Amino acid sequence: MFYFLSLLAGLLITALVASNGGLAEHYGIYTASVIIHLVGLFAMTIVLLIRKESPFKHTAAWVLYLGGGIGVLTTLFNNFAFGLITISALLALGLLGQSVMGLLVDQFGLMGMPKHPFHLRKLIGIVLVVAGIIVMVDSFVLIPVLISFSAGICVVLSRTLNAKLAEKSSVYTSTFFNYVIGLSLSIVALLVLGQGELAILPTLSLSPDPLIYLGGLLGASVVLICNITVARVSAFYLTLLMFVGQIFSALIFDMAISQTFEPLLLAGGLLVALGLVIDLVIDKKYRPQDLPGS
Repeated sequence: MFYFLSLLAGLLITALVASNGGLAEHYGIYTASVIIHLVGLFAMTIVLLIRKESPFKHTAAWVLYLGGGIGVLTTLFNNFAFGLITISALLALGLLGQSVMGLLVDQFGLMGMPKHPFHLRKLIGIVLVVAGIIVMVDSFVLIPVLISFSAGICVVLSRTLNAKLAEKSSVYTSTFFNYVIGLSLSIVALLVLGQGELAILPTLSLSPDPLIYLGGLLGASVVLICNITVARVSAFYLTLLMFVGQIFSALIFDMAISQTFEPLLLAGGLLVALGLVIDLVIDKKYRPQDLPGS
């Protein structure tokens, strides 16, 4: 079930990327970020009201509330690198950053997460994943490459902090605060970096395409799913499962809507998926010995 939810999160990410892209085209990057977080915060406020759950009845270490802020950094990093390197490279380097950080979290149990030590028998799967990433990197410009890699690291940090906050409160409260902090930083970014957008904002009207406003709702769904799955699926596997869901749904969307096809994404996605399957099979075979009582 949790593996399926991870794949579903990847599919939803593809949809929200398309929605957020349309919003950014209409309003600008920083204004779009504010709108996305407003929609997500509104949605989670409604959920908490329906559940009659107060987000302020639990307290946790202040660092656990930073997930939403790190999520904003992820968006800004990706926006910076977009156009300087190809989309294939952007996705691949983001996956590399997530994979490296995910392996570190699993190996050392960082931020209080369960340990999933690396075993040499899983090296074949890892090699295939790395090969998939290499296939997708078809351009190399140092600064955007480093920024994209950092964005991947931020993804793992953000979802891990959100999940730890969920343990102290609930998945709904954690998602609520993800959008509270994210909205606050998005407003700061708009005021500091988005002066040009602010100048033309009064002249803009609502977009005739209502789907572009759904990014915040889709994002809230992804954060909720991650809050549920992070403690139950290793950080590395969660990264790969979400990536596989994202890549193959993106390929389907592209072929259905824009009649385009990215062979590098398909080749890289197949290698990553194959590496994931091999490691999962190996884990299943050895789980009784590795995890007594499981």
